[in-house]
Amino acid sequence: MSQQGVLGRFRRPRAPRVPYDGWRELVTPEGVDLKLKVGAYAERFSALLIDFAILFGGLALFSLAALGVFWATRATWSAEFLGVVWLLGVFVGRNFYFLIFEVGPRAATPGKRAMGLRVAAADGGRLTADMVFARNAMREVEVFLPLTFFAARGEGVDGALVSLGALWSLVFVVFPLFNRDRRRMGDLVAGTMVVKAPKKVLQPDLADTERTAARGFAFTHAQLDAYGIKELHVLEDVIRAGDRKSMAEVAARIRAKIGWEGPSDVADRTFLNAYYAALRGRLESRLLFGHRRKDKFDRS
Repeated sequence: MSQQGVLGRFRRPRAPRVPYDGWRELVTPEGVDLKLKVGAYAERFSALLIDFAILFGGLALFSLAALGVFWATRATWSAEFLGVVWLLGVFVGRNFYFLIFEVGPRAATPGKRAMGLRVAAADGGRLTADMVFARNAMREVEVFLPLTFFAARGEGVDGALVSLGALWSLVFVVFPLFNRDRRRMGDLVAGTMVVKAPKKVLQPDLADTERTAARGFAFTHAQLDAYGIKELHVLEDVIRAGDRKSMAEVAARIRAKIGWEGPSDVADRTFLNAYYAALRGRLESRLLFGHRRKDKFDRS
């Protein structure tokens, strides 16, 4: 028997490739396993078109206002002054439009908000201003430079250089299509990604659950002071998500952290609801006396 035939007998069958459904699992620094849906290329492109429409529309109105002032004054000095102001306004709008919106608490421009998207840290951690600045600094190379090449015209050698520059810039435009998380070059440099941020529907039964779950549980002040406002929000997200695996992991962490010696046969969701209600009450009572504890590391 040939060598190829022998190897063929012992060759392992390839496992079927599971299609990527767009969901990504991220583990936060608090140890919470979250599932987020990556923003699709079409959604991101649509958001960019909306932002460009707002940006260029604002710049057009700004230009009309500058022309109106010049037409009203018709002075030589006003032409130079308004020219400088117009260039400054274009520079600020072009470079800080995306930065100002994405560095905010919603981490999304109006276009992203319209498409239900937001910027997030790729490692599940906190989105910092440095990350937002880095991803937007790369937009000059990824977006505005290709637009410059596509709008340029030339003949002979100049035309060939423009064509090569356009092809080189096209790589940045289609780059998100060739990676699973649809990350553009700026996202790779900054360590960010764009994910779906669907509107949360407030569950009306959570408040009732808080009041009833706290009955029968007694937590000491030391046990409640183990966490702060940030952990309270994370705990609320875990409870609302309702994932059994995540609730079991978080419940085990909290029990170990606070040294829980109560009944061990209590369901994880019941325990988390009770601790959430007690922790929220503790933080609110301390806030009345001017003590705001941001997270578990805040000793104020």
